[in-house]
Amino acid sequence: MQQPIYREISLRPQTAQFFIDELPLLLLCPVGLVYGGMKNAPLASIATLLAVLLSLILIYRLIYLKRIRYHVGSEQLTAEHGVFQRSIGYIELYRVVDFHEQQSLLQQIFGLKTVTVLSMDRTTPKLELTGLPKRINIVDIIRERVEFNKQRKGIYEITNH
Repeated sequence: MQQPIYREISLRPQTAQFFIDELPLLLLCPVGLVYGGMKNAPLASIATLLAVLLSLILIYRLIYLKRIRYHVGSEQLTAEHGVFQRSIGYIELYRVVDFHEQQSLLQQIFGLKTVTVLSMDRTTPKLELTGLPKRINIVDIIRERVEFNKQRKGIYEITNH
């Protein structure tokens, strides 16, 4: 059997996923700032302080999302995340057993999806690839590599049918 040449695919969540995830806080910040700027408004300074703190949290969450990287290699699927401390999760492709795709209403509007990869890996049994463009058929790409790695290692699934 001739081994196919698989190039590493690197994916990142789209920025629109940030707006989908953080919509309530994004709406709350300007309201707090406007209310805090009103004269004679009760607790105006607290509203301003809370809006500024929420803004800092939102900035951190945006940076966190922008630093997420998913890599699909020839033998492994990896997910890197973190701002101050980076973490990398590895899944050997031959351990992958199932996939699940989902789209919230806002993801449908923005053309995004979340793909969940289920594996027999002890440390990473479930990996969510969130904010991926709908047009990229990542499940088929991963599935092809999973099947190749299972054949290469002589791993076969036994079912009760």
